[in-house]
Amino acid sequence: MAQLQATEQVEEALSMPIRYADPEYNSTHHKLFSKSLINPLEPVLPSGVSQADFDAAIVKFKAVLGAKNVYVGKALAEYIDPYELQEEPSRRKVPSGAVCPATVFEAQGVLKIANEFKIPVWTFSRGKNLGLSGSLALDLHRMDKVIEVNEEFSYAVVEPGVTFTDLYDYCKLHKLRVWPSVPSLGWGSVIGNTVDRGTGFLPTATHHQNIAGLEILLADGDIVRTGHFAQDGSPSAHLTKFTFGPSIEGLFMQSNLGIVTKMGIWLTPQPQAYLSCGFSMDEFEDVETMVDLFGEMRRNGTLPNTVYISNIVEWLGMVGKRSDYWDKDEPIPDWRVRELQKKLNMGYWNAKFGLYGPKSVIQAQYDEFKRVAAMKAPKGRPYGEMFCGKGDELLEASDVREPHGGPFVGVPTLWSLPMVNYRVPENGKGIAGHADYSPVLPSSGKAILEWARTSKAISENHGWDLFCDFFMHERHAIFVNFMTFDKSKPEHCQAISSILAECYKEGRKRGFSTYRTHINFMDLNAESYDFNNHAYRRFVEKIKGAIDPNGILSPGKQGIWPAAFQRFRDPKGNLADPKSIKSGLDDGVATHKL
Repeated sequence: MAQLQATEQVEEALSMPIRYADPEYNSTHHKLFSKSLINPLEPVLPSGVSQADFDAAIVKFKAVLGAKNVYVGKALAEYIDPYELQEEPSRRKVPSGAVCPATVFEAQGVLKIANEFKIPVWTFSRGKNLGLSGSLALDLHRMDKVIEVNEEFSYAVVEPGVTFTDLYDYCKLHKLRVWPSVPSLGWGSVIGNTVDRGTGFLPTATHHQNIAGLEILLADGDIVRTGHFAQDGSPSAHLTKFTFGPSIEGLFMQSNLGIVTKMGIWLTPQPQAYLSCGFSMDEFEDVETMVDLFGEMRRNGTLPNTVYISNIVEWLGMVGKRSDYWDKDEPIPDWRVRELQKKLNMGYWNAKFGLYGPKSVIQAQYDEFKRVAAMKAPKGRPYGEMFCGKGDELLEASDVREPHGGPFVGVPTLWSLPMVNYRVPENGKGIAGHADYSPVLPSSGKAILEWARTSKAISENHGWDLFCDFFMHERHAIFVNFMTFDKSKPEHCQAISSILAECYKEGRKRGFSTYRTHINFMDLNAESYDFNNHAYRRFVEKIKGAIDPNGILSPGKQGIWPAAFQRFRDPKGNLADPKSIKSGLDDGVATHKL
């Protein structure tokens, strides 16, 4: 009966407006949500708000946005994280309602009503981190204008609902000589990914480092612009990060201090040539050699772009299901992993990176890489394939064939989405879920090998394979411990809870924290920034109190809470009773006192 009710709720939700202009994305989105609920939804009121006041607020929201852009009840089925680890009604994040403004003016109207009734709103654009229970989902997907793409200076100005595919299609339609950097999933919001410090693969891959000029809507409805974008009519609005006075863009990265409504972001000029490069090594311990090789060449400029390294198990998840390779409920043994490496002609560790620019320049960079690799990692296997425009013409991204193209030349896809189905049975009866622990590590072979050993042991102790990748920047790496599971199986959920708990515990011992995290673990991760009695958090919360006195914008995001919640802190500033404020910390994690 419960499953039937959940299905009915999803069917009603499917009558909602189209979420994506791209038919493939829209179909994938609906299929994802149609299978994600285990338990039926239950109504949740915002804390301290009566049913009568909430109903009155909904009437006002409809007056501002139109009834079809305000959702309550069963229509909220698409506002539940489809990959959530904990599906019990007492622990699942369920918004009280959802609103979808199409303009800044409409968003201002939403905030005015939210302030009036003290209703917290949780802002997002296209993502699935959908907020605390009892919040109002502030869904910005209808704010989807590409405002400008400047070919001469290689930048774009976009609204929050613009996906990477929207931006790519715009550039392609207008034959603009720029390549937007895209992450592995093209349906994400350009702004959402960037302000959450996401990454791609092109020379402009570290998206948040390529911001120039933000427009921010504050909790009181005021609008602020940053840098030279704050100067009306400035021709440098999106050309420089230099400004007069304090730079404030960083206050709105992974932030609940305001809502980014416009963003200037630099793009990669369309190159004359692209060299698709890779490097693999066969043994688990070889990661130390690989990291030291790539780390040095990232720092000295030989390899100017992000290097993406994954283990063989992640690639298995890209191309099939676990049952295709190992049908036992235990970690894949080493001997079987070696068989699969040989069969697929892959190493245990496989690096992928690109070089972009004039053909002669990138050929010289690649030759230098091979020369150094032959000395420092002689067991490794490099490869490179050059793609060039005709004559002196620029290279068209669409001319780069798979597996060399896609996100590596700025073409958006849903490339990595199949990974979430890795542990789902072939009969299709399971429900895919995923989680991750993604610490920021030094770009040191010794440090990354030690963490890879630790996380492999943690995973295998609970019956899971090490399924990981990492992105190498000049001085640090982001190591992604990725976990897929069948959330219809309680034993899977318990195993993932335990793995996450131990990863956070062991990471904290080493001084690690994650670069971003699911809402369930934001408080836990924030606790690691403990210098001078959490002075960083206290400072940001002072700003929060000044510019959002009612605490309506995404309370608790990144562990930053409004003043109304401070009573839940102990004398050291830690959350004394996280569950009292619906922080959603998983029980398996909360039992580890860090």
